[in-house]
Amino acid sequence: MSVKGRVSGRRAVNNQIRGPQSALTDFLASNNISAAQISADYERRQREARQQQEQEAAANGESVDQINDDERVEIAAQKKKRKRQQEKTLAKIKESKDYKRQKKRKDEGHDGENDDVAWDMYTKKKPLPGQLDNCENCEKRFTVTAYSKTGPDGGLLCTKCSKEQEDQKKKDQKSKKQAVSRDKRRHVQSNLLDGIVQIGSKTLQELCIKEVANNIHEVDEFGDLPQSLLNRLSQILSRRRVITSRTLDLFLRPDLETIDVYDCGKLETEDYIKLFSVVPKVQNLDLRNAGQFKDEVVDYVIERDVPIRSLQLEAANLVSNGKWAEFFKNCGHRLENLKLSWLDYSMDDDTFIGLVRHCPNIKRLKMKKCFRLGDSALVAMTDLTQLEHLSISFPTATTPGVLADLISSIGPGLRTLSLEGFSDTDDDALSVIHSSCTQLSKLRFTENDCCTDIGFASLFTNWSNPGLAFIDFSSNRSVDYAVPDGPEDPVGLASEGFEALMGHSGSRLERLDISSCRHITYECFSKVFDGKKQYPILKDINISFLTKIDTSIVAGMFRSCPELIKVTAFGCFKVTGVAVPKGVALIGVPNAQDSIVQEGDLDADLWQGLKV
Repeated sequence: MSVKGRVSGRRAVNNQIRGPQSALTDFLASNNISAAQISADYERRQREARQQQEQEAAANGESVDQINDDERVEIAAQKKKRKRQQEKTLAKIKESKDYKRQKKRKDEGHDGENDDVAWDMYTKKKPLPGQLDNCENCEKRFTVTAYSKTGPDGGLLCTKCSKEQEDQKKKDQKSKKQAVSRDKRRHVQSNLLDGIVQIGSKTLQELCIKEVANNIHEVDEFGDLPQSLLNRLSQILSRRRVITSRTLDLFLRPDLETIDVYDCGKLETEDYIKLFSVVPKVQNLDLRNAGQFKDEVVDYVIERDVPIRSLQLEAANLVSNGKWAEFFKNCGHRLENLKLSWLDYSMDDDTFIGLVRHCPNIKRLKMKKCFRLGDSALVAMTDLTQLEHLSISFPTATTPGVLADLISSIGPGLRTLSLEGFSDTDDDALSVIHSSCTQLSKLRFTENDCCTDIGFASLFTNWSNPGLAFIDFSSNRSVDYAVPDGPEDPVGLASEGFEALMGHSGSRLERLDISSCRHITYECFSKVFDGKKQYPILKDINISFLTKIDTSIVAGMFRSCPELIKVTAFGCFKVTGVAVPKGVALIGVPNAQDSIVQEGDLDADLWQGLKV
């Protein structure tokens, strides 16, 4: 061969470009396994099998056509069997929940859509263990096992992705559990702030009530539940703001005499009329946030002569003065309890004078945040000779002498007295309370900056009234913040008045609120709550924003008040690290490391041995 020929042959060999070989090809080559040889062996076996069948057929006298016919019959039978199995599987798929859920996502307007959904699900059936499949997340091919996890879209996951999914599920469950725990703590703290203090587990009755409240939209009727349980359900549902026209129907029965709805914000005028038509004999009615309680409702009450004896309405601003006057004229002779609040449009002095004239039997009167009432209303109240419980709060300014005359006139018959926001009232009012009121069990006198500490001390010194069970003197202090400690002669409830208060009523006192009375000294608190003086039935104390109180004073309260359940101490920045006895809730202590509510777990016997 010439040189030219050798070069040409070499060039031809070099021009044969070969691409990359797979790992399988390399493996077969390394083990002397030839794909061509495998194919040839397969064809040889097939050829030998056909020849053997032909020989057997010739020996039996059968033709090749007959054999082919038999094979076709067998293949057709197998196809029919597979089709029946497929139809059976599709039928099962159509009965499954996944099929129904996916079918809803489809457009129901197309024919044959249901079969398409079923066929998609049939073709996506999970492989059996031992088969190969692609991971839904990473798309890597892996061997399916009995422990392979299902992904979010229904596919299978490889081992790595399965582990990641399980770790994420555990993390989500832990986060959800922590969220539920936080919500539960907040609920407990909210109840405590509302004055609901519960020791130990809930009763079976309370659990049943909560379960009904949680499923209120599935309840058709309450049946013959007693009034106490209806009231509790109303409180829970009102707090959740789910009292609607439908849920209101659950509380209405013709035999009821008491209806309490604490949030009527979602009720319409027709709902109030329905209330009186279904419960025509209602005598005690309490409706809060009743914004749609209008003149036509009052007309219905007057027309049907509903025998209301106790009426409490909040924010019923759409009832006009004329309609109030008509109501008092026609129904006032039955009224014994009347509580009206947050009225800024109607209920002026003239209307109130008509109330006094036509409602002589009122024993309990509560008028709070009625913006159009003033001195004339106070003067008219002196004619309510049967009054036993009086609670008034007028946003407009009144004359101190008029209030003193009112107390002097009706004070001897009063059992509870609440005066809120009369900031201009002076010591004369306290003096009149001392001389006129001898049957009080509850006294509230708040938000005043004119009465002096001497006036409060005189009120409780040699007072013929028995010890009070409820006292609220919150926010009685000097408002001159240029002098934080107050003037030389203390204004509001200060040390002398507080000592006189506890000396007079300490043995019978159950609830005490002296929040924001910032002129009471540290020495006075140390003397009153020294651990030796005992206040046997005092259960609730509010000492918020008394910045002089520290940990030792609170500890003294725990020892001096064996029945104490709740101490509210917002703004008491010196109260830190206090040990709380078992069964006592300390609320509002500004400690960022703890919750807003600290529940004690120390035994009471141990507390008796502790020293400040």
